[in-house]
Amino acid sequence: MSEIVPIFSGGGTKLSAHLGILDAINTLNIKFQHIVGVSGGLIIAALYCAGLPIDDIKKLAIETNFRQFRGFSLITLLLQGGLSTGDAFERWMGEKLKGKSFKDISNDLHILATDVNCGGPTVFNKQNSPDLKISKAVRFSMSIPIFFSFKTYKDHILVDGAILSEDAIFNDRAGNRTPVICFRLKSDQVTDKPFKKSWLPLVQYVMMLIRTFMTAMSREYVHDQYWKNTIIVNTGKLSPVDFNMSIHDKETLYAIGYKTALEFIPKRLNSVETAITENKVKFTDHKA
Repeated sequence: MSEIVPIFSGGGTKLSAHLGILDAINTLNIKFQHIVGVSGGLIIAALYCAGLPIDDIKKLAIETNFRQFRGFSLITLLLQGGLSTGDAFERWMGEKLKGKSFKDISNDLHILATDVNCGGPTVFNKQNSPDLKISKAVRFSMSIPIFFSFKTYKDHILVDGAILSEDAIFNDRAGNRTPVICFRLKSDQVTDKPFKKSWLPLVQYVMMLIRTFMTAMSREYVHDQYWKNTIIVNTGKLSPVDFNMSIHDKETLYAIGYKTALEFIPKRLNSVETAITENKVKFTDHKA
């Protein structure tokens, strides 16, 4: 049985693709103790670590109406840095996670958010924040700029974890060189319908700006040194901030995640294990 440290990174409302990935990991009989969650992918990781069966998580991901988490207040944007406070989402997560803190789960869940106060990552896990509610850490990492307001924690000003550099994401969280595989959802660029004239064009403009930012993040260049540890899941034209996503689209995303992971995880594992073996040989030769 192989073991990995899966990283579920980004995706926004396309989170059902990460569920398909998780299901494929189980199908391949691959185990993991440590799991890293960033932004949208974190929702699936947190629910799983809280003990929810995959079938129950799938029901939630497919049937939950994302519109309940969408807010649009220019006053909130001005005062709190986001169109929505994200409070409804945090309450929903808290309910589904049954108020669990990091110390209450058996897996080692690592949640990454970006601290704009220092420009680096902030990691929440059993070691750093055992008593912190997981739902709160999930909200920290889900602070999509402009859309959800930023959150403060101690001296940190936290926004979306997907903004993190690759070095932060690919750290050896297990501490024993267990192969790390990052699953990134890639979106195709979509051209909007002609800009509509209205008495409040800022609303349409802001939504286009958010979607463009999230799409651009998903298409960010993967550095050569991390390519062997990365699996790109192409989710087509579905937007990471589509809060009106249909059940059919969610099921399609699940299938895409499952099929892609099932095909590429064995290939990536082989590539990573080969690289580890080659490094050991080089180290042995150097000592000799």
